[in-house]
Amino acid sequence: MTFSRLCEKNYILFDGAMGTELQKRGLKAGEPPESLNFTAPEKVREVIRAYAESGSDIVTANTFGANRYKLSETGKTVGETVSRALEAAREAVGDFPDILIAQDVGPAGRLLRPAGTLGFDEAYEMFAEQIKAGVNGGADLFVLQTFSDLLELKCALLAVKENSRLPAICSMTFEANGRTFTGCPASAFALTASGLGADVIGVNCSLDPRELLPVVREFRKYTDLPIMAKPNAGLPDPVTGAYGLSAEDFAADMREHASAGVKILGGCCGTSPEYIRLLKETVDSVNYPEFTERKKISAVCSGVKTVVIDRPRVVGERINPTGKRAFKEALKNSDVDYILGRALEQVKAGADILDVNVGLPETDEKAMMLRVIEPLQGVCDLPLQIDGTDPDVIEAALRRCGGKPIVNSVNGKEESLSSVLPLVKKYGAAVIGLTLDEKGVPETAEERFEIAKYILDRALSLGIRKEDVFIDCLTLTVSTEAGAAVTALNAVKMVKDRLGLKTALGVSNVSFGLPERDVINAAFLTAALNGGLDLPIINPNSPAVMGAVRAYNLLNGYDKNAAEYISAYSGKAAETAASGNKELTLSEAVLNGMKKDGALITARLLENIPAMDVIDGHLIPALDKAGDGFESGLIFLPQLILSAETAGACFDVIKKKINSKGERAAPKSKGKIILATVKGDIHDIGKNIVKVLLENYGYEIIDLGKDVPPETAADAAASTGAGLVGLSALMTTTTPAMAETVALIKERGLRCAVMVGGAVLNADYALSSPSSGGIGADYYAKDAKGAVDIAKKVFGEKVEK
Repeated sequence: MTFSRLCEKNYILFDGAMGTELQKRGLKAGEPPESLNFTAPEKVREVIRAYAESGSDIVTANTFGANRYKLSETGKTVGETVSRALEAAREAVGDFPDILIAQDVGPAGRLLRPAGTLGFDEAYEMFAEQIKAGVNGGADLFVLQTFSDLLELKCALLAVKENSRLPAICSMTFEANGRTFTGCPASAFALTASGLGADVIGVNCSLDPRELLPVVREFRKYTDLPIMAKPNAGLPDPVTGAYGLSAEDFAADMREHASAGVKILGGCCGTSPEYIRLLKETVDSVNYPEFTERKKISAVCSGVKTVVIDRPRVVGERINPTGKRAFKEALKNSDVDYILGRALEQVKAGADILDVNVGLPETDEKAMMLRVIEPLQGVCDLPLQIDGTDPDVIEAALRRCGGKPIVNSVNGKEESLSSVLPLVKKYGAAVIGLTLDEKGVPETAEERFEIAKYILDRALSLGIRKEDVFIDCLTLTVSTEAGAAVTALNAVKMVKDRLGLKTALGVSNVSFGLPERDVINAAFLTAALNGGLDLPIINPNSPAVMGAVRAYNLLNGYDKNAAEYISAYSGKAAETAASGNKELTLSEAVLNGMKKDGALITARLLENIPAMDVIDGHLIPALDKAGDGFESGLIFLPQLILSAETAGACFDVIKKKINSKGERAAPKSKGKIILATVKGDIHDIGKNIVKVLLENYGYEIIDLGKDVPPETAADAAASTGAGLVGLSALMTTTTPAMAETVALIKERGLRCAVMVGGAVLNADYALSSPSSGGIGADYYAKDAKGAVDIAKKVFGEKVEK
């Protein structure tokens, strides 16, 4: 049986949980499940065989955490662990020749830069090692699941595609707000994974079937790929360990997934072979809905934001050294912060996409692109347009873009078509095609149209979607060529009407060499928009040019209720949008995660302002504002972490200043807080994020680490006198240990409050008593900002709302 043959079935049944089933068979809390491949392979085989007997078409090998980082404490290599796991799986399904064995690949366990410390290349090598081991061990396919960071998922998928020819199922874990832990929306995942060559996209873990249904429906809007759903069976009772959703209810709820077009159905935490058996009986009576209409949406995305090109979308042109002396100096000096500042100006001014060009003859363009692309994605949530002519530079940027970018550009020359278009296809990007060829820029609109058609045909022949090809009909200056503007406008209309493609133009070229250029640019832009221009590449800091875009969107009904227009021009908003050169404040540096600028501004402020005034008047309010933005969905986890780390860099400057002047020590602690990931849970990313934020608010953190027994947490609370204990859990199977820890602290009568958090919790579950099926905590922190608010409340500080 091959995966393609399997996809001919009405529905495909995956298996259920591995971890919770192994726990029933004696897996100890905190023990890596992969260790049982060596110590008790018969138990692993028993679980897999039970799923096979229940009707699973695909079973997963016991390899979810089999990477070098997670296996470092076991003494086993990736190769031998994966080999033993696949061997056990093959033995378990020996009587079921049509069942496929998937190698299970989970996240690395560390956040990628810029939010974390793991580099892209290092992460790639970790995943590639797993994939090679799976190929050698005879895996039938790979399932990359429970990812929350889109860039990490991209890294793992590239490792599959570049080191095997096996199918890849990609699955992320979503929260109730329709985003992952790091802020990735369902749309961005669907666009990115589909473009990169995933065979299936899906969702697993975190929520129950009803809660995940909106996510899979969102997938369907952006992809033609088969969809997989493996929800949890609700939350476990902290006393009995039983999950809230019975096998019967789970199967009934999954029927809605089947009716919504989910092709592959299975279960995650809390599900068992009985769940899969009933699921099979349920979907056997459901016909898979046919989806004959191909998705024709044009869209690009970053790791946290999707931009659908269903109206004019502004491409900011200011990250480009052409004609910019200061920018050239920044490139020569590797001044990345200057470049980030130009990006932030454009975001504030209303850009939808950012063009990134760092090419300068005197510099190493590829090295500079790599230095810029990572922090740029940390401070900015917009999709990127990679601008360059060197295929090596383009590819380096495409690999590290956490989303679906645009390549600017390809043209009608054979050298360009044969070197750039394959990269566009491989990395699932969109591309701008310039209407020029070996003969140069044609003088007539008809000739430019013919080149556009040729570029489209070549793109289609490689499997690039028509909706991902954008045509730039080329704007030439009217000061030297009187008919240049009319020719470009006519070509735009022809491409739009005859080919049905999205169009782009570098608007400001039209006025080169003339005075009052913005007047000309705005007039030309208005004409181009009326002729069908979709992607104006402009300077968003120009009030006249942005005014033309906003007025067009308002007059053509894209700006409902004039909300965007009013927001841009009410009060001082217009003045702010237009002020591209004002000096950066400390608050802005913190909010945008600019460590170098933050440290420099802090040092300047300390020359005239006492340290405590800098802290209380600048740093803490900036952190509060970042937290509020996170809470309201305006910024996401990576930006919040970078803000906290920038504040930390500022605090370091303050401490050095105080020590050098012999003043009193740094501000005293606002209170002691114990943090721990509970017994049986080895995931500490969430805890570490909370730690970073709380430390920068001035709290003393006692970090007990991960897999912390209840007694250890209670003993630490007693010995340190901490006023607050924070407990984290990412796995549903470890919530009973969390409840046990809370109960022990209360039994001992310790004078401390307990807050709990983690993706598997909700407020009702966290705060209700164990007798009512809850954890029994004093506070529930839904995220890192919530933990700060709780700390303020516990230690008697004002909580800003």
